[in-house]
Amino acid sequence: MSTTHGDQALKPAVPHNPVRPDWLALHAEPALEPELPIVDAHHHLWEFPDKSYRTRDLLADIASGHDIRATVFVECKTRYDLDAPAELASAGELRFALAEAHDAQQQGARTRVAAALVGNADLALGADAGRVLDHLIDAAQGRLRGIRNIAVWHADVRASAATPPPHLLLDASFRAGVAQLAPRGLTFDAWCIHTQLPELSDLAAALPETGIVLNHVGGPLGLGPYRGRRDEVFHAWRRDIAELARRPNVFVKLGGFGMPLFGFDFERGDTPPDSASIAAKIRPYVESCIELFGASRCMFESNFPVDKGSFGYGVMWNAYKRLAAAASDAGKRALFHDTAAHFYRLES
Repeated sequence: MSTTHGDQALKPAVPHNPVRPDWLALHAEPALEPELPIVDAHHHLWEFPDKSYRTRDLLADIASGHDIRATVFVECKTRYDLDAPAELASAGELRFALAEAHDAQQQGARTRVAAALVGNADLALGADAGRVLDHLIDAAQGRLRGIRNIAVWHADVRASAATPPPHLLLDASFRAGVAQLAPRGLTFDAWCIHTQLPELSDLAAALPETGIVLNHVGGPLGLGPYRGRRDEVFHAWRRDIAELARRPNVFVKLGGFGMPLFGFDFERGDTPPDSASIAAKIRPYVESCIELFGASRCMFESNFPVDKGSFGYGVMWNAYKRLAAAASDAGKRALFHDTAAHFYRLES
């Protein structure tokens, strides 16, 4: 099975919201609890013909006042090595991320940018994926912690630019590829939408030794045929996320709420949303995950620059801190730092 085709190609992808610096500049906030240490558990760095987000851009966002100790770079199909065999081309992206991390060090940044890397490998290669993983481990120079294969698929909604086939998470060859991760000390970043959560739960049960982290709270859809059905979607999402939480090898990233697929429409205001407004909209999802998984299996993420089209970096972290205000000191530290540091094996 290939992960590069599927009938999603017949439907236009929901684009990311464009980043509008002038609009974002209309609202800023001082950082709440600026001393709270944070690991940004999910962000991208990229260089494409039509857009760029490099270390200098990330550090400018981090300068909003929060104590970002380290970040986790997640694959986004940038800077592939086009001269390499197709299955090995993603090593170029890892080398790009390492160069960006070195650039942050050269700038004297306190934040350890891209301290951990999540790369891409075609796990549908089955057992043959092991050879690719070994190549990526070498390319990452000790920083590779996991692999992401986007599985987002829906018959009526194309919520991602990726075009995987349907039911990828159930495919026997794909699972044979995922099984190659744990023996190499690697984890699996899972990105799927709420209608696919039972498939991920099945995968997690089949491979209990594999650490899995669900991206973006599992993408409860709020667009297309799901627009205007938020309560119905929430109840279906919560039912399936509760079942997923029963798998002790599964963690969850709290974030991604600025993507159009959630249908929150943060980008439609005359000014960017403030942190209280963001917190009010995302509260049911964040609180449900923390209740079901516990703080020790939840980690906050920025998903920048994807979410930057909807709100500012500092404002976003303030929204998260508002939601965690009632948590114990240990709970806060887990949500913002310790869970991600443990899952991605980051030094203190």
